[in-house]
Amino acid sequence: MTKKKIEILAPAKDLLHGMAAINSGADAVYIGAPQFGARSNAHNSMEDVAALVQYAHLYHAQVFVVINTILYDNELETCRQMIWELYHIGVDALIIQDMAIMEMELPPIVLHASTQANNRDPKNIKFLADAGIKRVVLARELNLHQIKEISEATDVELEFFVTGALCVAFSGNCYMSVANGERSANRGSCAQNCRLPYNLIDGHGETLIKNSHLLSIKDFDVTDQIPNLIEAGIVSFKIEGRLKDMVYVKNNVSFLRKKIDSFLEQNPNYTKASSGKCTFTFDSELNRTFNRGYTDYFVNERHQSIGSWESPKSKGQYIGKLIKTIGNSYEIENGHLLNNGDGLCFINENNEADGIYVNKAENGIIYPNVLKEIKDGTFIYRNNDAAFIKIVEREDSAVRKISTTLVLTENETGFQLTATDEDGYESTVHLEHAKEPTKNNLSIEDNIKMQLAKTGFTPYTADEITIQFSDNWFLPISKINEMRRTVYDQLTQIRLANYHREEYQIVKTDHPFPVDQLDFTYNVANKMARKFYERHGVTEIEKAFELQWDPGKSRVMTTKYCIKYELERCPKYHPEHRDKKVKEPLVLKQGELEYKLKFNCKPCEMEIWEKDAEFEIEDED
Repeated sequence: MTKKKIEILAPAKDLLHGMAAINSGADAVYIGAPQFGARSNAHNSMEDVAALVQYAHLYHAQVFVVINTILYDNELETCRQMIWELYHIGVDALIIQDMAIMEMELPPIVLHASTQANNRDPKNIKFLADAGIKRVVLARELNLHQIKEISEATDVELEFFVTGALCVAFSGNCYMSVANGERSANRGSCAQNCRLPYNLIDGHGETLIKNSHLLSIKDFDVTDQIPNLIEAGIVSFKIEGRLKDMVYVKNNVSFLRKKIDSFLEQNPNYTKASSGKCTFTFDSELNRTFNRGYTDYFVNERHQSIGSWESPKSKGQYIGKLIKTIGNSYEIENGHLLNNGDGLCFINENNEADGIYVNKAENGIIYPNVLKEIKDGTFIYRNNDAAFIKIVEREDSAVRKISTTLVLTENETGFQLTATDEDGYESTVHLEHAKEPTKNNLSIEDNIKMQLAKTGFTPYTADEITIQFSDNWFLPISKINEMRRTVYDQLTQIRLANYHREEYQIVKTDHPFPVDQLDFTYNVANKMARKFYERHGVTEIEKAFELQWDPGKSRVMTTKYCIKYELERCPKYHPEHRDKKVKEPLVLKQGELEYKLKFNCKPCEMEIWEKDAEFEIEDED
């Protein structure tokens, strides 16, 4: 029986972050190319992407390139040429949003549907699979039951986010950024309006909440759900964060590597998706690098508050309560965990995130850079862990090695060394050398083994070394070392030459799209995408929001996140507060910006509309 591969997919801002992700145990990385990635400040040159491909393939890890913006007509040819170039440098797959790519004359490169393609519905996902998409990145709003339903509807590979920041909107369907300043999130320039502070005003014009980050939500962590997600059909676990730093990448990947490895140990039907074994000099914990506190979102249905209203910044790791202020210092619960240079975060009396730096930590007493008035009992978090960062930033904090066995034997003209790696690849070198017995005819086998074991900075370890000599032959150390170097250099070339990249040639299909009318949320911004949908039976296609925006009256976001639920005023989940109904429409206000909130209780969704929009307020009952 073929074992099912389980993959860790890590973000790469650039070549160095990609290599660090692989060293930390990633089975695949996703990276932006020179253009058309949904993070406009995380683009990379072709040379760097090619170098990452070479590095990844040595470990049989894959490189996916993100081309997940919507495209305009004048960009289609540039995009097509870039795809051919990516194919020629060995990229394994492209992560796409715009269906125009399905219409292009493409090389046989595997295509994945980005989460920006709004992958929530089994019918849509089956349609994409039938059109030739090999993998679908599922929407983060889905619960286990829905994932299972999708998995049963199609055998396409399923990928799911497992840690990192959450987009409050349905991915690909947030137009706040365009509406406020013509920076399109679908074009890679999200202005993050959801992370701003707002006032919440009710239908009477009264302010219910002041200056809170009401659309900012916690970060995602479903790492303890991995067994359930695998059972539901997920084969790839994705870490968010193409703009995050090196320490975040290494910490998140190594944390996930340990989790998945312990699952694989107990479940022999599954195997990891790449080669090599990682060793770490640090203990990974998700809360030790950037996070806004964590939620499992809706994987196990809606069951807790998910807002991070005080601040959109990193909260970090909970340390303990402030016991008291003593002179120019603080006594903090578990203060012994803190180090000089740490950054601390707390919520002040105005309900805002505030922070201090630790100048000196001594016997659990903290001397800050600035003494601020903090109430006794305030929760203290560490959002900059100086000692942890120092360890993790070192290049040798995460090392990945491919296991090999070495056999040194003699032949007619001298000696030969064979290296066989964990994947069964074999490399042999011959050394022409006279066979002379050692002085005193004593064995130098231990010495030879010691030299052969020195794999140093190579990607290999020699886990088993066998020497088969008919006599105690002498070999100079320099020759042993030369054979070892050559056998491993050759093995690297053999591994790269034999790397198998899956290929798939898209063939134009015409099976019916699940609906025949598309509104602006389908993000159709060019003639090729239009042609794609028309061929699949769609009769009416509205232009993308970016091409037809009507200021003041548009729906700019749909989300599963609900402010009424956060306020404990949801008729379904908080029936005990029925008598405390809020007067609608609720309005979010930030300076000149103003939005109306519409609550669709049946699908359990909230919509955000511009201030001049007109809609009927649904009766909750």
